[in-house]
Amino acid sequence: MNVRNFLVYGIGKLIPDSLWLQMKYKQHLGKRGDFMNPQTFNEKMQWLKLNDRNPEYSLMADKYSVKKRVSELIGEQYVIPLLGVWNRAEEVDISGLPDQFVLKTTHDCGGVIVCRDKSRFDYNKMVNSFSARLSKNYYWNCREWPYKNIQPRIIAEEYMEDKKSKVLPVYKILCFNGQPEIIQTIQNDKQPNESIDYFDVNWNLLDLRQNYPNSEIPLSRPEKLTEMLEIARKLSRGTRFIRIDLYSINGDIYFSEYTFYSDAGFAAFVPERWDKKLGDMIQLN
Repeated sequence: MNVRNFLVYGIGKLIPDSLWLQMKYKQHLGKRGDFMNPQTFNEKMQWLKLNDRNPEYSLMADKYSVKKRVSELIGEQYVIPLLGVWNRAEEVDISGLPDQFVLKTTHDCGGVIVCRDKSRFDYNKMVNSFSARLSKNYYWNCREWPYKNIQPRIIAEEYMEDKKSKVLPVYKILCFNGQPEIIQTIQNDKQPNESIDYFDVNWNLLDLRQNYPNSEIPLSRPEKLTEMLEIARKLSRGTRFIRIDLYSINGDIYFSEYTFYSDAGFAAFVPERWDKKLGDMIQLN
């Protein structure tokens, strides 16, 4: 176990959530946060981690169980087809999968392997990578409570490809009290040239940046923006804050995932006033 994993998944487990989050907050944002009387967006993300622990959130964060939930709420046509599910990496049987597919771990963030040519798929590399992931409870990293009780599994999904984009653009809709308010768009997701822009629900570009630079050419208004917003409204009902992540593929909309704490509440806003502005939109009563 390397030093970071030892701190997070070893000795880190002995540190209470509130203290751990304060340490992470100071590490990422350079200051202490007020988690008792939070005012900003990032502070309120930590408050929600500590105080809003609905057991249903684990089903929503689980990449396997969420497919049934979303199908029931908005229709299975919005869900990327499931090809298989396994409990252990060694059990993954690619013989029955098509030439192109996507493997994901169900209990964490970032556990994704995209296969575009099965004849070149490195099975042993997948087993080593996913076995390591399945052995860790992602909750301990940023104390994001919905991840704590998810059963670690691996799913295979249908490979989705857009005719216009080599890398699927992602639309992340920030919903406050069940209403979509801000749309985060990602181009070249998880690539060296990744860029992110922010729009209001009328597709006005906002002067806002986090983590990644803004795009040289922002995405055009999606043809089905109204439908996207209605999907986000239905899926976010009953939550104080949640982010609904969607894909637009060849004109069709697909659900990606629920995100309860955008950037885990550890990403600085530029300009900083947005931290307070978005924080005011989260009602903690």
